[in-house]
Amino acid sequence: MTEKTMSASMTAAEKERAAKKAEKLRQKRVAADEKAERKRSAKAGFANVNNPRRSLTLTILSAIFAVYCLFPFAYLLINSTKTQADFSSTFGLGPGHSFAFFDNVAKVFTYNDGIFTRWLLNTLLYVVVGAGGATLLAIMGGYALAKFRFPGRKAVFAIIIGSISVPGIALAVPQFLLFAKLGLTNTPWAMLIPSLISPFGLYLMWIFSEQSVPTELLEAARVDGASEWHTFWKISLPLLSPGIVTTALFTIVATWNNYFLPMIMIKDSDWYPLTIGLNQWKSQAATAGGIPIQNLVITGSLITIIPLVIAFLCLQRYWQSGLAAGAVKE
Repeated sequence: MTEKTMSASMTAAEKERAAKKAEKLRQKRVAADEKAERKRSAKAGFANVNNPRRSLTLTILSAIFAVYCLFPFAYLLINSTKTQADFSSTFGLGPGHSFAFFDNVAKVFTYNDGIFTRWLLNTLLYVVVGAGGATLLAIMGGYALAKFRFPGRKAVFAIIIGSISVPGIALAVPQFLLFAKLGLTNTPWAMLIPSLISPFGLYLMWIFSEQSVPTELLEAARVDGASEWHTFWKISLPLLSPGIVTTALFTIVATWNNYFLPMIMIKDSDWYPLTIGLNQWKSQAATAGGIPIQNLVITGSLITIIPLVIAFLCLQRYWQSGLAAGAVKE
């Protein structure tokens, strides 16, 4: 090996050692930076969104809250598998002597000539027409209030805020008297017409339209010759999807779980929603000669919440996509 070759070989070895040394120094700096960052995050706590501080107290409180929320659902799941005899004789959170879930489901849909199916269809009617109409009116009204200027706009805002502050129960008796004068009680209209009005949904869509639809975008569309309807349906509506889903979920849940209004408006069991129908089954045992059917009430209640769970699971991705809307400053 010549002297020139040996020199080149030593130079390559020295370069390799220098590279390894530089890599070790880089790793030490990275480790030191990570250690310093952990110390800063421990002091900052939740002020650092990338490294939030773990809190045992908050974890325990969250677990307690989760158990509190899931307890009724677990109760329904367990007791829907019991017969009426097991429901009366076994522990509420323990299994029965036999698994009767599918028998209970079949009995729910066949009991009393299948009246449960009629109640389910009634509830779907009230939700699709009432909650769907309320969502559509809230979208259009909120968008108009947010993006158009007209006389009386501030008065409308005051009326909406006042409507939100008045509980719905306080309006039930005046609504009943009005509908009785019009001859609409004991009809589906007594449920559908009040369900079309959602002051909170209107206010929510107003605020969301104000923040999510840039005025410059609308002006650009108008300059290009787009009509207001085309601008609304093709440009604004996609931007409002998280707010629309949020409003729809609120109105769907409110209509699906509505109890007091149908209780005073509807006396014909053929037009009962599920809430009133299941309560009638529950009260059956208290009547003279009544047969207790708590197992059917529990199973019917479980079936009742399944559509709501499906709706939340299907719509949550649209809902979550809007939670961070406006969080990034442009």
